[in-house]
Amino acid sequence: MKSIKQVSDLTGISVRMLHYYDKIGLLKPTTITEAGYRLYGDEALETLQHILFFRELDVPLKKMKEALDGSQNDKVQMLHNQKELLSLKRDKLNELIGLIEEKLNNNGTVNFKEFDMSEYFNVLEAFMQEHENEVVKYYGSVEEFSKILETMKSKEFEGAKMAIKQFGSIEKYTEAIKNNLSNLPLIMEGFQSIKDNIDVYSEQMDQLMKLLTSDLSKNPFSSDIQEIVKLMDDMVKEQSEIVKMDMGENYFELMADMYLTKPACTKIHDKKYGKGATKFIGEALKYYSENCKRK
Repeated sequence: MKSIKQVSDLTGISVRMLHYYDKIGLLKPTTITEAGYRLYGDEALETLQHILFFRELDVPLKKMKEALDGSQNDKVQMLHNQKELLSLKRDKLNELIGLIEEKLNNNGTVNFKEFDMSEYFNVLEAFMQEHENEVVKYYGSVEEFSKILETMKSKEFEGAKMAIKQFGSIEKYTEAIKNNLSNLPLIMEGFQSIKDNIDVYSEQMDQLMKLLTSDLSKNPFSSDIQEIVKLMDDMVKEQSEIVKMDMGENYFELMADMYLTKPACTKIHDKKYGKGATKFIGEALKYYSENCKRK
């Protein structure tokens, strides 16, 4: 048996916090002496190991208790979830290490504030905590939403670059997500409308793509090609209005980068529209985004 002071010294958890764990039923002492001292046996210490592990993953106390009180399958599922979250955190660390190495190799300096998405993540975390019913309704569960959030955190630098490219700044990107979350029911209703008519939209976009790539010998910057891109832009605007979601003023620039830099995209579109089609589409979209800003 170990006293509460010994457990505190061993784990770094304050005595006050151990008292709180006892109060909410998360970690009960094995026994309490006649003098009122809490003592913890092997089983309690094993439970505490799980709690420490959950704490590292920022698992809410309520979820910890559910897992610890649940069945063996619940515990196994929690371990699977923990593994996924740890992998995401590892990816984020690797990304940050890569960023540091890149800057060191270039003898440059990095402005971390420029790529700081903490306020954006704070907005999402606040939404998760304050609108649990909507989270469950639209994302399946709080856990699933949390996984999505952790995935974004693990790719923070990449996400920051995308936000800056698409919206001009992370501040504008954060403001957009605030507006989108405040209109989430309308947005999801709009997505359902598009989903119900996906065959029509897909056919329309496919026809525009075929028209755009019908002659790859043309100049992608030419007026007739840009007119087709304008029709594509109008279609995207129409869908944006249906879902009531802010897509950012530089959405087409982001799409252009995808066509120009993603090998998977090249493989799919070159196969469908002809060799060199993906690059042609990307160049056409990029020119349009740089010279015909979306209103």
